[in-house]
Amino acid sequence: MSGLVVVSAGLGQPSSTRLLTDRLAAAASDALRPGTAVETVELRDHAHAMVDAALTGFASGALRAALDAVADADGLIAVTPVFNASYSGLFKTFFDVVEPGALEGTPVLLGATGGTARHSLAIDYAMRPLFAYLRATAVPTAVYAASEDWGGAGGGLAERVARAGAELAALVEARPAAAAQDPYDDPVPFEELLAGGGR
Repeated sequence: MSGLVVVSAGLGQPSSTRLLTDRLAAAASDALRPGTAVETVELRDHAHAMVDAALTGFASGALRAALDAVADADGLIAVTPVFNASYSGLFKTFFDVVEPGALEGTPVLLGATGGTARHSLAIDYAMRPLFAYLRATAVPTAVYAASEDWGGAGGGLAERVARAGAELAALVEARPAAAAQDPYDDPVPFEELLAGGGR
């Protein structure tokens, strides 16, 4: 089991986005088997490399390691602040440079933060379509945290976090283990290559 990878698109340090990210990761980790690894990717640390990768089509260094971790994850938690009623540009840029097919079938827990609960639908009309396009499997419960949710009487944030974490854990546990595949296991026959019939 590769474990969970957590992607946080918060801009500040500290940020409410990272706070929600950590709570979601703790809830999912508690619901999974003991010892499940959790790796956090702070997108602000890769901002320049992400723009370079978007321009060149090539990721290297720490960004490459982060992309590989996301592709190999058993489960993913993705959290963004809401700007202009959608996910942040930092968040979108990262998933723009994720390789096609890398998230296919990966269980994903979606989270977002914002100043007001009026933007909570951004998860359903912006984030879910993005991950549907990437062919990931989003858990039913997504978690949006507005400013008032951090005061203690904010609409059951703890309950929503626990429910979403349990749903992610259930999908991760139910997912069949991916078999390592060698690209040379099924080569195209030489005669077929000569005939121009490559697959």
